[in-house]
Formats: sequence, structure tokens, C-alpha cells
Amino acid sequence: MQLELRGITKVFGPLVANDHIDLTVEPGQIHALLGENGAGKSTLMNVLYGLYQPDAGQVLIDGEPVRFCGPGDAVAAGIGMVHQHFMLVPVFTVAESAALGYEPTGRLGGVIDARAAAAKVRQISERFGFDVDPDAYIEDLPVGVQQRIEILKALSRDAKVLILDEPTAVLTPQETDELMDIMRDLKASGTSIVFITHKLREVREVADTITVIRRGRVVGTAAPTASQAELAGMMVGHDVSLTVDKEPAVPGGVGLSLEGLSVVDDDGALLLDDVTLTVHEGEVLGVAGVQGNGQTELSEVILGLRRPSAGTLSIGSTELTRLSVRQRLAAGLGFVPEDRSTDGLVAGFSVAENMILDRFDDPAFGAGPALNPAKVRAHAERLREEFDVRVSDVGDPISTLSGGNAQKAVLARELSRPLRVLVASQPTRGLDVGSIEFVHKRIVRARDGGTAVLIVSSELDEIYSLSDRIAVMYKGRVVGVVPPDTPRDVLGLMMAGVPLDQALASAGAGQDTQDTEEK
Repeated sequence: MQLELRGITKVFGPLVANDHIDLTVEPGQIHALLGENGAGKSTLMNVLYGLYQPDAGQVLIDGEPVRFCGPGDAVAAGIGMVHQHFMLVPVFTVAESAALGYEPTGRLGGVIDARAAAAKVRQISERFGFDVDPDAYIEDLPVGVQQRIEILKALSRDAKVLILDEPTAVLTPQETDELMDIMRDLKASGTSIVFITHKLREVREVADTITVIRRGRVVGTAAPTASQAELAGMMVGHDVSLTVDKEPAVPGGVGLSLEGLSVVDDDGALLLDDVTLTVHEGEVLGVAGVQGNGQTELSEVILGLRRPSAGTLSIGSTELTRLSVRQRLAAGLGFVPEDRSTDGLVAGFSVAENMILDRFDDPAFGAGPALNPAKVRAHAERLREEFDVRVSDVGDPISTLSGGNAQKAVLARELSRPLRVLVASQPTRGLDVGSIEFVHKRIVRARDGGTAVLIVSSELDEIYSLSDRIAVMYKGRVVGVVPPDTPRDVLGLMMAGVPLDQALASAGAGQDTQDTEEK
């Protein structure tokens, strides 16, 4: 089945999310849709899937115009979609989830035929090697298996074109490799795949052709043989460096120390389990792991937003365990939250005001309860210049800034005061490659200035680029701490909960097998 989008335009108020986009997906083709966050990729696919109606343009299947009034029409036409955030019911079985909305019924009409639903799951699972139990409950399955179920659900409805929206965002490296194999098998069976992503390495590994979108427009197409630098340049419109230039770390004394930290939620569930870590002055410790394995809680307990049920934490010789958030900041802690919009900025405040959120009582900016607007503005102007925050006026609301510039403002605020420790959680989430390059340089500069830096990131490439050591978390525990040259497959096994020694042994056995086959 050939799919064509012709002149698709979608407007939200003053924002043109899609601007006359043309796209053709050939039968049995993996077509990557590449672009930075906010480029309009997901909006375009939501138009294709019937979730949005286009303001202009048309969709054609095998040369014939079609109109989708909702996802049901798209499914009936042979289009399936696996959303970035899974659409599964935790308390349902695999068979129930796959059949939801399209339940097979027996002779009595209104009664669901559970055996037929399970049989279809087994049939598709065996055909593509999904290894999925139809009777297993969704809530008991790992994320990688849940994604297979989403794909299986689309295939059970005879999808000829499968849309995968940022499918590797929550997968370990091993699960990502398995997904790539599944995509190749689907392609071999004649299924077309639209692969939406911003990860250059994965695009080059699996795509047949690449369409790049920037600010709602198609800016070009490329072959998978194009270099990562070429693709990145197309994404942002200028040349960028994809490598982090840094000298080897020269660690000093202990900057941040965590000893036996545990955190229990209100229901008694263990969120952090006996976490012990040390970050030295002048080094970056990266925390790797699939999102949801305690990284957020680790950041929050360091800042003081959560109280540990056991353990201690300190900066140098200053114990922080019983200190307030303000006292921790005063002790030299800088914090970049994972959700800048909710936890890092006040949308109704100006850029200048947001740059002193944690220093409003500093005599440098006023006396007593009154701020000195001229001093606040001068401070913001200096930071705007130093951190390249692109805003027409520092008196404008922070909400007018792009994601990259808003993140630069947060970073500018935190690095504009003397720090002993910087904790940055998902520091480049939602940023284009140009902004990522800038943020990485500033983090390395902070490290080189003697700051102890703790980075929490779900982007494994970022962990490898920035870290001097890597700690891997799984279900609230630290599985191990390894050097930055640790093979990706070892790190992937650790992210799935395999202890370090076993991960090394398993990876070594796999390499030995591969070497033998090559011989």
C-alpha cells in the first residue's frame, strides 16, 4: 500500500504546526521522519491517524484521496499507530488489550470470544517472534514487551502502514536492538513503517529513506548513508558539533556524598533502596537507567523535596539531610529540574525575575523586601549575553522563550552563583541539537571549574558523552558504577537489572559467539 501526504497544513491559533508538507511512503519501506522536538512530526502523524483534521492538503492511499474523521477510519484503511505514551490498560491481559475496541464475538453476538482473541495474539506473536503470553497482565510486563503489544495490537487490525512515534524513548539498548529487528521483519513482510524520532544513530541504522522536518516544513530528504553531522545540520539549519570536547577529569575531594539513602512513598512502596554514591569535585557522574527507576526521586531527595526514610547526604563536610531546600542552595547546591516549565520557571514572571528566583533575598538585588529593578535587569542582561539566551527584552515573560532558551535561562541562574555541586536532571530534554551542544559545554565548564556534577539522563548517548563515571539505576537501586568506556550492551543489561559481574560475563559470551560465527 502506497501512502501519500500532499500539502498537509495544520494551524493552532498563530502557530503553523505543519506547513504544506508532502510525504510519500512506499510499500515495504521504513521511512524515518526526523526533526527536533516541536518540529511538527507528531502533529503530522496525528493528522494521518485521524486525530486531527488538516486545515489544507489531503491524504492519498494508492493514489486515491481519503478522508479520516477519526482513528477508526484510519485503522479501517490499514493504518496503525504506536503512540509515544502507550495506550494500554494495566489490569487487562495482553489478549484483552490487543482486542480492545475490536473484540471478536462468538455465535451469541454480544459475548466476547476470549479464545479467539488469545489465538490471534499467539498467531501474530509466533509469526514475528514477539514471544508474548496472551494471558499475561499488562502491569506485570516490562516496557519493552508492552511496546511489542502495541505493535501487535496494530497488526491484529491488519495494519499495512505502521506509525511508530519516538518508539525507543523508554527502552534499554537491548530492547532498542530487538525493536529494530522487529521493524526489519515487518518490512520484509510488506508492512510500511513511519519511524518518528530525533535519534540520529537509530535513523541511520534502520531507515530506507529519511525526511527531515524543521519548524513545520520539510527541509529535505536524505539517505541513511548521510552522516550524523549532516542530518543534525538539516534538523537545526546550521552546523553543530555532536561530540563533547573535554579534557580528562581531574577529580578532587568529595563534593556530594550519599550514604544508604532510602525513600518510601505514602503507600509504603520503596522508591529508593539503600543508594550510596559519591561525586568528586571536578567530575561528572552520570546516572543512567530507563525512566521511572528512581532517578526522579534521587534528584528530589538531594534537593530536599523528599525526605529520606533512611540514610544521609552531604556536600563536603556539611550534612544536608535535615536542611531545608533554601539551606541546601545556600550550601552550594545548584539544581536543574527535569521539568523546567513546572519546577524550574514561573511562567508569569519576566526573564529577569526568573534569573533570580533563588536569590531574591540577595542584597546585590535590593534591600529588605524591595528589589532594585535596575540591578535585577543588569544581572539578567549580563547572563543573557553570557549564556546566549535569545529574547528581545529581559523584561518579557519567560513563557515567550523557546524550550532551548528557557533551559539556558535555568542554567544561567544556577551557574551564576558559586556552586560546589550541580545536579542536572534531563538537562537537554526537548532541546534541539544546537541548544544541546551549548548546554553540554556549560556543564563541562562547570566540571572543569571544580564543581561536582551529577547528571541524570534517559539519553544514553548523553550519559556517554558527559560522564567521567556512570552509575546505573534499576528499581530504586544502584546496580553498579562503571567507567565511561563500558560497552553499550553491558550498560543495557545493567539497566534491565542485571548485576555488573553478570552483565560483563553475558556481554563477553555474546561477543565470543559473534566472533566464532564471523570466523
